This record gives sequence, structure tokens and C-alpha cells, in this order.
Amino acid sequence: MEQKHNLDEYLKIHYIHRSNWLRAAVLGANDGILSTASIAIGVAAASVTREPIILATLAGLVAGALSMAAGEYVSVSSQTDIEKADIERERQELQEMPKEELQILAKIYQNRGLKKETALQVAEEFTAHDALAAHVRDELGINEISKAKPIQAALASGASFVFGGILPLLVVFLLPLKSLELYIYVSSIVFLAILGALAAKTGGAKIMNSVARITFWGTIAMGITALIGYLFGINL
Repeated sequence: MEQKHNLDEYLKIHYIHRSNWLRAAVLGANDGILSTASIAIGVAAASVTREPIILATLAGLVAGALSMAAGEYVSVSSQTDIEKADIERERQELQEMPKEELQILAKIYQNRGLKKETALQVAEEFTAHDALAAHVRDELGINEISKAKPIQAALASGASFVFGGILPLLVVFLLPLKSLELYIYVSSIVFLAILGALAAKTGGAKIMNSVARITFWGTIAMGITALIGYLFGINL
């Protein structure tokens, strides 16, 4: 019991089990900040009143959140369909050619560094315990950590998009109209930096690398949008 407790504590220092929802959440929040900020900057560059900026930013926030959630659900569902099809195919192969499948499993373990005899013994023991689970895990590379979860991904993406998108919208509401583009731009870079730091901290990665990456591409995206707003700007 004590050994199991120590093992559980040891596993807690790893972060790979967070990868599915963390990827979707970071993508959603990042897209929420960038999309709504870019829309706000582009419209602000062509507007002399606040109302069109608010309307465009709010519309972009709602549409973006729904699109992000739907897109993530469809994308991850497609991955789930592929996983299910592969698992079913593996189930049939185990029924039709069990000896060949045993050799495939043994070869996998041998390629990972086990001696041929040891690899075969391990494959036989795993096959006796749960053949399908062994092949799904070691031949197909599907496990509970990497397994696609469409609803989880959709909710994480949609909710985080709303959270990220609200931040630039608050800037549009609260800060002076004069130089509003600059306020949106600077504040959004700060928001992106905070997001990058939080994502890195949650995932156990290097904070500076994450912050630099997310702010660099955010700067480019918003800069291009602002330029388009100025080039095609018509006073709204």
C-alpha cells in the first residue's frame, strides 16, 4: 500500500495527462484574445466612434467561440472515429490471426530493447491478460492519456475562447477612444504573455519560451490586422 502511494505521488510530478484539455484551452484562449483584439484594432483604425468597435468585437467573440467549440468537436470526433475503427480492426485481426499478432507484439517489445526470448514472454503474458488492450496500447499507441475526448475539447476551447475574448472587449469598453488601437494592442500582448506563462506553468514547461512564442505571433497577427484597417479604413 505504501509503495502504491509513493508511486501515485511520483506520477503527480508529470503533466502529460493534462495535454488534451490544456492544448484545447490554450488554443481557445489564445485565439480568443487574438481574434477579438485583431477585429477591435482593425475596426478602431477605421472608426471615429466607439459603437462600431464594440459591435464588431462582440460579434467576433460570439461567432469565434461557437466556431472554435464546433470545430474542435468535429476535429477531435474525427480522431475518435479513426481510433474506434483501428481498435475494431485490431479486434478482428486477433480473432483471425492470433499467432501473427503475438509475433507483432513481441517484435515491438524487441525493438524497444528486450531480448527476443524476453519480448516473446512479455507478449504472451500481456496477451493472456488482455490481448486487445496490449495491442491498442503498444501497437496502435492509444491510451487513456492520448485518447481523444471530443466534448472535453469542445468545452475547453469554447469556454477559453470566451474568457480570452472578453479581455480585449473590456479594453474597448473602458479605455479612451483616442489611441484605442494602441491600448488594445499593448494590453493584448500583456494578456498573451500571462496566458503563455500560465500554460507553461500548468504544463511544466519553460515559461520564457512559451511567453516569447505566443507574444511574437500575437504581435504579427495584430500588426497585420491594424495595417489592413489603416489601408482600407473608412470612417465608421
